[in-house]
Amino acid sequence: VSTGSADFVVRLATPGTVDEICGRYGLNTRGEVNCSVGKDVVVNLKRWLLATPVYADDVDAYRALIINHEVGHFLGHDHVTCPGPGRPAPAMMQQIKGMRGCTPNVWPYDEKGRPVTGPRVP
Repeated sequence: VSTGSADFVVRLATPGTVDEICGRYGLNTRGEVNCSVGKDVVVNLKRWLLATPVYADDVDAYRALIINHEVGHFLGHDHVTCPGPGRPAPAMMQQIKGMRGCTPNVWPYDEKGRPVTGPRVP
């Protein structure tokens, strides 16, 4: 927004800056990952530019995943895991850590408007 208040701010930052901002909240992003802390959704520039091996051929899709995942945290959603082999990966799944049998997916809802989710990560 250009004026008024916002519920959160998306920040695109270098890995070191991400580590600094997220570290203030006790998170160790190791120069590799993104975070959602306070009113900040912090996106790692390295990931924004290079994506991950799963999304290396579709960086734009990975960018959508980053925003959907981190804004999901801001909205109070926790991590979930793959709901089953061959099923779409939930946006709240840490896809950077592997697909666990799921197929790549960046959207929180399917084409019929149903949430794409899986079991909560303990």
